[in-house]
Amino acid sequence: QVQLSESGGGWVPAGGSLRLACVASGRSFNDHSMAWFRQPPGKEREFVASITWSVGYSLVADSVQGRFSMSRDTTKNTGYLEMNDLRPEDTALYFCAARHGARTALIELYNFWGQGTQVTVSA
Repeated sequence: QVQLSESGGGWVPAGGSLRLACVASGRSFNDHSMAWFRQPPGKEREFVASITWSVGYSLVADSVQGRFSMSRDTTKNTGYLEMNDLRPEDTALYFCAARHGARTALIELYNFWGQGTQVTVSA
């Protein structure tokens, strides 16, 4: 059973960068995928990025294309969300998620979730 723990959130001025980390605890993560979702204040949770662990292929949401990227370190069972050129609208609680299988943007297919890490971007 997979357990996830996010870190790296904080306060950042507009235009700044952050790197979020998600550590997956388990015997092996090679046959899984990991994703990031975010939930802005008063809004629904939305897809940000996902990666298939074994091959490292990722996809990102149109809303963050060109600014965010996802990667992983297989030796540490850790996935990363690199966030650049942050905007106030990126302010949200960011959640790490995982599933057995390939990357996907469909939230209903993920069945393992972390507790979230807050990202706040000011103008």
